[in-house]
Amino acid sequence: MKVVVDMNKCQDHGQCVFAAPDVFSMDDSGHLAYVSDPDDALLDEVEEAADVCPLQAIRIEV
Repeated sequence: MKVVVDMNKCQDHGQCVFAAPDVFSMDDSGHLAYVSDPDDALLDEVEEAADVCPLQAIRIEV
């Protein structure tokens, strides 16, 4: 699986961090950081993160 975040859309709301903390986090500046190629076992969490993103900035490529 590959995770792609449109950083032009992302406004660092952080909802994805709560849904998939093993994949998404906030850096020291308060901006989103993420693992672009997480383990496939985390697919459910990443799908949830994509669903809760208020700006729909997260895309999953399987």
